[in-house]
Amino acid sequence: MCGIVGYVGRRPCRDLLMAGLEKLEYRGYDSAGISLLEDGRIDSVRAVGNLANLRAAIGLNGAEEGVAVAPPPATIGLAHTRWATHGRVSEENAHPHGDCEGRVQIVLNGIVENHAELRRELEAEGHRFSSETDAEIVAHLIERHDEGDLTEAVRAAFAELRGHYAFAVMHADHPDTLVAARQECPLVVGLGDGETFVASAIPAFLTQTRRVLLIENGEVVTIGSSGATVTGAEGNPVSREVEEIDWDQDAAEKGGYETFMLKEIHEQADAVAETITDRLFEVDRVDLSELELADDFVASMRRIVIVACGTSYHAGLVGRYAIEQWARIPVEMDIASEYRYRDPVVGPDDLVIGITQSGETADTLAAMRLAQQRGAKVMAVTNIMGSQATRDADTVLFTRAGLEIGVAATKTFTAQVAAMYLLGLWLAGSRGTLPPERIAELIAELKGMPSMIGRTIESVEDGVRKIAEAEHEGRFFLYLGRNIGLPVCLEGALKMKEISYIPSDAYAAGEMKHGPIALLDESTPVVCVATDSPVLDKVLSNMAEVSVRGADVIAVATEGSERVAEVADQILYVPATDWILQPILAILPLQLLAYYVARLQGLNVDQPRNLAKTVTVE
Repeated sequence: MCGIVGYVGRRPCRDLLMAGLEKLEYRGYDSAGISLLEDGRIDSVRAVGNLANLRAAIGLNGAEEGVAVAPPPATIGLAHTRWATHGRVSEENAHPHGDCEGRVQIVLNGIVENHAELRRELEAEGHRFSSETDAEIVAHLIERHDEGDLTEAVRAAFAELRGHYAFAVMHADHPDTLVAARQECPLVVGLGDGETFVASAIPAFLTQTRRVLLIENGEVVTIGSSGATVTGAEGNPVSREVEEIDWDQDAAEKGGYETFMLKEIHEQADAVAETITDRLFEVDRVDLSELELADDFVASMRRIVIVACGTSYHAGLVGRYAIEQWARIPVEMDIASEYRYRDPVVGPDDLVIGITQSGETADTLAAMRLAQQRGAKVMAVTNIMGSQATRDADTVLFTRAGLEIGVAATKTFTAQVAAMYLLGLWLAGSRGTLPPERIAELIAELKGMPSMIGRTIESVEDGVRKIAEAEHEGRFFLYLGRNIGLPVCLEGALKMKEISYIPSDAYAAGEMKHGPIALLDESTPVVCVATDSPVLDKVLSNMAEVSVRGADVIAVATEGSERVAEVADQILYVPATDWILQPILAILPLQLLAYYVARLQGLNVDQPRNLAKTVTVE
């Protein structure tokens, strides 16, 4: 979740670095810091809380100039927003971190897994640590290996680290050079005119340059004002083409909406349209010619294994129902962080699909690599071209949701589900498991999905607001669904937890009476996905059980359904469509419900933690 920004060039860089951090605020953080190098001296300031606190500490916002900060002429520096993992939230633990003499400064995203053993070694050698973090280890390792060549010192330190991380380094003796390295976590370089940026994400420097160099795993990049040189971990030079980013700057702005999350909820029609349109030119066939899967492999495929985390995991669960129903291929679903540790049985007849919005999710990447090592064919489903998943996988199916600023995934979820539908229909056509007329029927329904998304959001938003007003002080939300409605509930409950901080749980409705029913009373909102499906009768029966306990039953139902009203207190209707396609529509009211509950509580829904509640330091 952390953010890295670095600059070397001809311009005063303090304000450039702060502007870059502001573009990365959406990722969430609990502290921030900046280091500037001038006249052979590095000055650093760190602050707990949001960037307003850091701006005040360095003399912006009308405050006095911070005594520890170099004045504006500094033309090289590093800045960082931290999300606490190792070590409490404090100024000491905020980045940047230095070595014993303060000559080296580093900023790091990710986790150094062997930090404890390295710390013991370094302390035995006389190194003194000033923080509780794993990141500070890197500064001291570079100090250990420093013999005058900063790139070589970074490379030697890099070789001693285990984990997933990206970091950037500045040295007082090298006033025109930054060095950075990457292992699993994102790192990009922006090339300007006589200046160069390094960051964890492109928005940090998009207003300054659109020329980008993507750094890959195991690479070290040396950055100067005239450009960047990339080498492998062993020092071998790497040739890399510069890419021109064509993003519209407005894509990173709120576009008139109150928040990024609300904007992105409303962008879901466009995101799904972009994902499906050019792949559905024909009435009875899905065009996924981009996939590099041999016909004989598709015909003889033994099974599919989907690995993912969080929201992507829930999209995979929807995909499992679609693929098994349509293509008649057995599908297993695994949480990526567990898959890699359970010695899975997988081989050449299996297709392993890693779903990752960013293409950089470390656990998903590790699961994909394990499957590949054991001979499976690996596909990535991702939103980001050039991401690590696209480079690791044998083939890639892109979602096209566009830049997602809000941390809580909304439009990327529906785009992932749409991509899984495309894959299921393509496999069904390739394997002959659905007649052409049925495929044509489903394609027609899928083509109509963007307009139905827009209609659904417009029709339910007022009703969702009223429900949120009634329920936003609830102490617990329970979500119930069956069959393909269950992953919708899982995603809805995740959104409620993630942005409103209200405890919530999602259960298969048939399991509700085996424990969770004991939690229900008149104060409990129970959200049920009760859209038309082969299991609707069973869902209605479960809702009746909930209603008897006095709980407030909120149902998502299909337009025209009259039976749901008999057991629900409040209903949010979505358009009628094929039951397997319903998750894309059913999730929309649940996203909006989580959103409006959070806003009524005064929370910042574009960040995973309410920074107003972060401990501040006097």
